[in-house]
Amino acid sequence: MDLKQYVSEVQDWPQKGVSFKDITTIMDNGEAYGYATDQIVKYAKEKNVDIVVGPEARGFIIGCPVAYAMGIGFAPVRKEGKLPREVIRYEYDLEYGSNVLTMHADAIKPGQRVLITDDLLATGGTIEAAINLVEQQGGIVAGIAFIIELAYLNGMDRIKDYDVMCLTSYDE
Repeated sequence: MDLKQYVSEVQDWPQKGVSFKDITTIMDNGEAYGYATDQIVKYAKEKNVDIVVGPEARGFIIGCPVAYAMGIGFAPVRKEGKLPREVIRYEYDLEYGSNVLTMHADAIKPGQRVLITDDLLATGGTIEAAINLVEQQGGIVAGIAFIIELAYLNGMDRIKDYDVMCLTSYDE
């Protein structure tokens, strides 16, 4: 299935010069959303993952149905101040500024094989942060899955040492 036909492009959002790739038009189409989820589940099974991790909020949208379909857990990565128990944190730069992401300090057990999911790979900062949080806890990043890669932003350079799956890619 060509997922690009289900992606809406919004020009000059969230700022002038940006062509935003909106996955909500994949999500509101059951066949496209099911296809994307099934492809990531297949990849996760090949990687023998124990748990799925996703950064808020779109990583939840991608990761939760994958975890459910596999009968495994999901661990959220959230902005600072959003998780109620002890957390670990990672500060990083992203395409529009900087951010701090956190994860419960006991979310990943040492040696667990982890799939990290998100809707889109842009510069790679958010996923690099999620990788750091997983590895701080002794987890093994078995794979990383995205619906979209914005190849022209070179985010793959930041995660080149990991196995990455992208369902579709944009070169410009």
